[in-house]
Amino acid sequence: MTEDEVTRDRASKDEAAQDGASNDKQANRQGQLVVYTGNGKGKTTAALGVAFRALGRDFRVAVLQFIKGKWKTGERRFAETLPSLVFEVTGKGFTWESDDLSRDAQAARQGWERAKELVGSGSYDIVILDELTYAINYGFIDLEGVVTCLKERPGHVHVIVTGRNAPDPLLDAADLVTEMKPIKHPYDRGVPAQIGLDY
Repeated sequence: MTEDEVTRDRASKDEAAQDGASNDKQANRQGQLVVYTGNGKGKTTAALGVAFRALGRDFRVAVLQFIKGKWKTGERRFAETLPSLVFEVTGKGFTWESDDLSRDAQAARQGWERAKELVGSGSYDIVILDELTYAINYGFIDLEGVVTCLKERPGHVHVIVTGRNAPDPLLDAADLVTEMKPIKHPYDRGVPAQIGLDY
């Protein structure tokens, strides 16, 4: 056996062992509640990075976006090509640009009903509730009901919540919280969001 063949054989065995260990762990997996919050950029991006990782492990992943409904983002376009990924948008656009808050509230409530189905069914290993905090903070959906639902989800289900100003009861219920903090942003220098990088 050549040195390259030995290296490939060892790598193959290591990967097989890792996959086997992963499958064993999956049987006893404890679902985590993860919150990405803060005023900095990257909350949705971090959540979708986990989705990409999980899909690589044949996990069942669902993404529900509460606010980004006005335009078709790059991630949404790509998601449509992945039959293994459920990717749904519930909002009608960014709420602070809305001329009808009652319509936005109704869309958020419908989105939350769908979120409860995705989380509670146990059919998905990871459910991402993107920008859920906005729907909570605008008073469109009930914080206490959200926290109760997330606490009572099936034990193997990981849930990721994103959005600014995550309320304290949600942070208290979470297993992992990351706060994105802005240090520098090109928008401050008049550079607009760029396709492929920002959306």
